[in-house]
Amino acid sequence: MEVTSAVHSVGFLHLQTHLQRLNSGELFFSTKPRKVKVPLPCHHHLHPIYSSNAKVGSSDRTSVIMNSTSVTSAATSAAEGSLSEVEKIKQRCLTWQWKDQYSINYFVSSDSPQQLQANHPPLLLVHGFGASIPHWRRNIKILAQNYTVYAIDLLGFGASDKPPGFEYTMEAWAQLILDFLNEVIQKPTVLIGNSVGSLACLIAASDSSQTLVRGIVLLNCAGGMNNKAIVDDWRIKLLLPLLWLIDFLLKQKGIASAIFERVKQRENLRNVLSSVYGNKESVDEELVEIIREPANAPGALDAFVSIVTGPPGPNPVALMPNISLPVLLLWGDEDPFTPIDGPVGKYFSSLPSQQENVKLFLLEGVGHCPHDDRPDLVHEKLLPWLASLSNSE
Repeated sequence: MEVTSAVHSVGFLHLQTHLQRLNSGELFFSTKPRKVKVPLPCHHHLHPIYSSNAKVGSSDRTSVIMNSTSVTSAATSAAEGSLSEVEKIKQRCLTWQWKDQYSINYFVSSDSPQQLQANHPPLLLVHGFGASIPHWRRNIKILAQNYTVYAIDLLGFGASDKPPGFEYTMEAWAQLILDFLNEVIQKPTVLIGNSVGSLACLIAASDSSQTLVRGIVLLNCAGGMNNKAIVDDWRIKLLLPLLWLIDFLLKQKGIASAIFERVKQRENLRNVLSSVYGNKESVDEELVEIIREPANAPGALDAFVSIVTGPPGPNPVALMPNISLPVLLLWGDEDPFTPIDGPVGKYFSSLPSQQENVKLFLLEGVGHCPHDDRPDLVHEKLLPWLASLSNSE
């Protein structure tokens, strides 16, 4: 995300917009929701009958299980019917321990028949900067009709841990993705990422030792963890001294805290979101809350500062020549952060004529987050591509 001014002495509103743009196409702030104890889905709870000392025969036990499952399913369905898609997603999230020390929030869903699941690869959705699993609110239900869909909150984001003193890097997120594939999904998977999530997927797929990536979908891929990576863009060259100044200011705890508090105000978030979405109707209160709520968690500020001021990581231009997997590029043509006429956009738009495994579709009137901005256009291109991938197996 571009930075075009230094700290404002009054209001910080313009700085907030510019700090957003510091993150190479990344839309939001690394955050974690407030700790809320949400009951796990009912099938994780032991039925009360098994806590008693009553002796139950095998046939009776089977009947109890079947009846309790039916009641539980009906109750769950009724309860879910009154919830928004975001709340349904949150309630169904699970936790995975990464490296036996970090809690990672993830989601899995499939409404497809078992036969379709067997024939279609699972999908893993990876959000962009400051977003989280609910940012896929308009995609999961559609994709789950034919695929097993996983989504993950990267470390430092959403409901995943934000460990004190952790130095966030693109390589760390890529390793998290690879470990999730190995330990949780355990099948060749299509990675679908937005912005910095795209870049993390690309780095993971470029690992020569990995065997569990079946294909990649990149939605407005970032050029780095922050814009300091895009040194070939004259706009960034012009702003480099300012970027360095912002880095210095953010490393001052008091200044960083004041900026962050201003940044996460609803009206400021709405202004930033409106500037990067082509379809303004998609910028609703639910979206603002998806971004704002995690920003209040402990560790959110430190994660934000570490990501904005940290190393940009590997450049996609150096990674793509190592990718022989099928790649689908979906690019909003009104993206102000990673514009199609910028160095990263130009490079990716040239690939289909050079690499047979790459397909590109420009999405007209769409901004930086195509999947939430205009999900209908994304699904129109994504679903046939996924179907052809399944048929080629």
